[in-house]
Amino acid sequence: MASQSMVTGVSRRGFLTARPAPAFRPLPPGITTTSLAACTGCGDCVTACPQQILLIAEDRVAIDFARGECTFCDACAGACAEAVFTLPAAMGHRAAISDGCLARRGTTCMSCRDACPEDAIRFIPRMGGPFLPDLSAAACTGCGACIAPCPAEAIAMRQKEPAHA
Repeated sequence: MASQSMVTGVSRRGFLTARPAPAFRPLPPGITTTSLAACTGCGDCVTACPQQILLIAEDRVAIDFARGECTFCDACAGACAEAVFTLPAAMGHRAAISDGCLARRGTTCMSCRDACPEDAIRFIPRMGGPFLPDLSAAACTGCGACIAPCPAEAIAMRQKEPAHA
């Protein structure tokens, strides 16, 4: 018999906190899903990362923003002997703020705004409640600086929409 998490696609923690399991796994800067196949899982990029946010998961490099933010230093790409980091140091994702956000639930919090090095998150005043977050998709670099400081774990990365010509 399948467990609850297998049936609904929700992790046990997500079930207990009413948060769905993330459907999208962000990639480190300069990696595409195609180039990720060249990753041997050697860990050279993990060792080279000064922010210590890279790890090896399922025999491939992954990024964990709960550990900190990406500074786009490109040390990971410089340490990789394979053709994994094929693009300039940029992310294929951006932050998204869920309804679990404390400010959206009536509690004053601006942790994400204070942590964002790009000022991509601002707070809009509203009558009768705390200011509400507004994330500029154009300004967000996907660095992940807003994720770890969020006390409600209400920020996740989402795939960027493809650019339309």
